[in-house]
Amino acid sequence: MIQTPYLLFLGDAPDGLAAKVAQGIKDWRPENAVGQFRMEGCKADLGLTDMTLTEAKAAGAKTLVIGVANRGGVISAAWKKVLVAALEEGFDLASGLHNLLCDEPDLAAVAEACGRQLHDVRVPSVEYPIANGVKRTGKRCLAVGTDCSVGKMYTALAMDAEMRERGMKSTFRPTGQTGILITGDGVPLDAVVADFMAGSIEWLTPDNDPDHWDMIEGQGSLFHVSYSGVTMALVHGGQPDALILCHEPTREHMRGLSGYQLPSLERLRDLALVLAQVANSDCKVVGISVNTQHMAEDRALDYLAEVETRMGLPATDPYRFGAGKLVDAFAAV
Repeated sequence: MIQTPYLLFLGDAPDGLAAKVAQGIKDWRPENAVGQFRMEGCKADLGLTDMTLTEAKAAGAKTLVIGVANRGGVISAAWKKVLVAALEEGFDLASGLHNLLCDEPDLAAVAEACGRQLHDVRVPSVEYPIANGVKRTGKRCLAVGTDCSVGKMYTALAMDAEMRERGMKSTFRPTGQTGILITGDGVPLDAVVADFMAGSIEWLTPDNDPDHWDMIEGQGSLFHVSYSGVTMALVHGGQPDALILCHEPTREHMRGLSGYQLPSLERLRDLALVLAQVANSDCKVVGISVNTQHMAEDRALDYLAEVETRMGLPATDPYRFGAGKLVDAFAAV
């Protein structure tokens, strides 16, 4: 088990979105976030206290969590000095990057010498089956996005929290590094061998009570040429009964792909639904989640109203304005 609380390492993140792992932990498990460690040139800021390793240790932090999700998931050479110093200071290290801590000889040697643990949460710990497409009992909801990092995880977490508050049966099902670090469990989907990706989601969302909802954390985008494969595994392995469309309207282009524009919500609706109905013919698009963090409140509310009118579906920013509208839409499923 990864020891809590955490010191969140933001490294030299070029913007806030690059530190989305740390941001997710801070927003959803604030009790585990003692402070932040930023290197020179870091453009991300969680609003937590900036701490040295010594200060964080004195404040009770036990694990330094790499809170950066960079393209390719690599451990930067520039970070190494801090990571080694953290081990020597008595911290364990935790990371969800593709570049594993345990594969770095210098980090592994220092960890062994200091008696510290290296936690790589993006390492599958289960031999997942190949998907069989057999319909499972219970209900499932999947958030699908017009792009990466538009709020799919926040949408699922917000809906799960709303449902639990109402006394409904719900379980958040993490499929990525941030969700796993928040909950302590899940499937690191983009690290699963391709043939077993859909099967891992079947495994993650097993038979359940007829009125129980699995809130599946979405990944990637069907329209993102780099990461569409992981999205397809969720669409077919998850066999969702309900889809939530997720969008960030201020983006000028797809994340990391300057030559690609975001699709419209209508295109996302039409493509995602026809693909989801391959595995579950009863699947419905029930609502729209809009990430309005870069919009003033009045502009955000106007935009949500326009989307509702245009799409004929309830639309909200579930983190900013609450997930009630989206949960209410489950009544039609």
